Amino acid sequence: MPLHKIKEFYPDYSDQFGDHDLMGYSLYAGSDKVGSVDDLLVDDEGRFRYLIVNTGAWIFGKKVLLPIGQTRIDYSDRKVYADRLTREQVEQLPEYDPNSTADYDYEEQVRGVYRPATSTSATMGTAGMGTAPVEASAPLNATPGMYDRNTYRYDRDPDLYNLNERDHQTLKLYEERLVANKTRQKTGEVSIGKHVETETQQVSVPVDRERVVVERVTPTNATVSDTVGAGAFQEGEVVRMEVYEETPEIRKEAFVREEVQIRKEVDHDTVASEETIRKERLDIDKDGNPIVRD
Repeated sequence: MPLHKIKEFYPDYSDQFGDHDLMGYSLYAGSDKVGSVDDLLVDDEGRFRYLIVNTGAWIFGKKVLLPIGQTRIDYSDRKVYADRLTREQVEQLPEYDPNSTADYDYEEQVRGVYRPATSTSATMGTAGMGTAPVEASAPLNATPGMYDRNTYRYDRDPDLYNLNERDHQTLKLYEERLVANKTRQKTGEVSIGKHVETETQQVSVPVDRERVVVERVTPTNATVSDTVGAGAFQEGEVVRMEVYEETPEIRKEAFVREEVQIRKEVDHDTVASEETIRKERLDIDKDGNPIVRD
């Protein structure tokens, strides 16, 4: 399950929680101040899972994750107590990078450091800090093989994530938000095809035809010959003339008349919607003269 920084997930966090904003609280291990709270991480449901703490008193500049169930919060003194946290644990914890995502593998490294402190009924404390030993109980999921990225839930590590009224007195304030989303649905379909239309066209082709014209003409300069010429009065004399004519040759040829290109274009538009949302505010009723910091 992805984790989110509290102000990214809930921008009005500081306004809603007022003096109960944990960011900036001092971090104590027993009676010794060992760092401060830089930020908080919540899951997709808005539940607190980790404090991002700067352990400057132990390891300068190193930021690590502290499960919310391992803390004891004193709102009046703006202090967070991690009675089970030791320097050895801080040294073993992977450093938190605010620019990276805390995925399952990273969380398992963190949980692997804290689980030994909660998996046996051993007496543990912050050695050398003058604090009383704290007895830890075995987690519900101490059975091997119970940790799997596909089925893991935070309630399998109750000692790491569960809150209780003694150490974490909180009141959840809810508000409604407008969540805008888009769904893509089919609104129609355009089919583009082609069909054949027929029409009758006429074409004119000029053609030439040859014909023989026989014309009889009486010569004007004819002379009479007393002697019979050698070529006169001969049978079988023939004059041949070839006659031609043009015939039309008409055929059909297919040409590309035009090309059709098909594409889709997206028209962008903004749809505005208005809804009434609800937000819970904190009401404080006083009976007598109690001192309340808000």
